[in-house]
Amino acid sequence: MNAMGPGSATETSPTTGSERSLAGSRAACCSHYHRAVELIGKRWTGAIVFVLMEGPLRFSEVKQLVPELSDRLLSERLKELEGEHIVERRVIEDAPVHVEYGLTEKGRALEPAVRSLKRWANAWS
Repeated sequence: MNAMGPGSATETSPTTGSERSLAGSRAACCSHYHRAVELIGKRWTGAIVFVLMEGPLRFSEVKQLVPELSDRLLSERLKELEGEHIVERRVIEDAPVHVEYGLTEKGRALEPAVRSLKRWANAWS
């Protein structure tokens, strides 16, 4: 193998002696994909999205359904997901007033990917 520059590897053909890029026709990792994987792959985020797929929950209910998650981290992740427009925070003006967290349309669009990942995890874990 020879290097053509930073991040670009080549391979020499044993029959022709010519070089070709190893990347060739392979697709590069898309920045959108990378950002999505980093977001959902962040510790506890996937679990939070998963439990919200069944419908809106109060903070304490999310915490109960995602064992070992601290209040501080749950609050931080919910704010991050709100900032990404994946989760929506709703104040319910009942007596007593309470707050619920639910998935937005963008968050619900993650459901097929999350369910598929769950099937994969169950099959290979």
